[in-house]
Amino acid sequence: MWALVALLLVAGAGCKSKKSAMGVTDPAAEKARMEQEAALRKQQEAEEQRKREMEEQARKEEERRKAEAPYRKLENYFAAISGTSSVAAANGSINEALTLFASKDTPVLIVISEANGQKDYDRPTTIGEYLNYLKDQKKNINKISHLEFDASGKITEVELVKNQ
Repeated sequence: MWALVALLLVAGAGCKSKKSAMGVTDPAAEKARMEQEAALRKQQEAEEQRKREMEEQARKEEERRKAEAPYRKLENYFAAISGTSSVAAANGSINEALTLFASKDTPVLIVISEANGQKDYDRPTTIGEYLNYLKDQKKNINKISHLEFDASGKITEVELVKNQ
């Protein structure tokens, strides 16, 4: 019986030494594992950076679209007013377009030439007069160059450029 107990103790001690020997790893394997972890961290950081860049690009694109929206909307009104054959439809479009402006007397400046950064303007007019001009002439020969807005998002000034 004592022999069996002694044999079990020896076998148990042998297993412990094997376990402790297995716990001590090869330095090359440890280095390879650390390099793999570092490479994985770098890959994750690069992926996070790409994700941040894509989010930033999407945010900038959204801001650009929001900034261009009033330009497109006003261009559409100009085209609708100048392209309609019905005076009633043109007047309806004029009334809708005027809701974009701070007042009916919002100034409209038309650039007729530009040289060396110096702009030469046509006689100033108001948005109400300009929209009626589009209705009467039935053609839109100007392109929106710049819009200024007040704190509530209403247009306070329009700068147009003659199409060449």
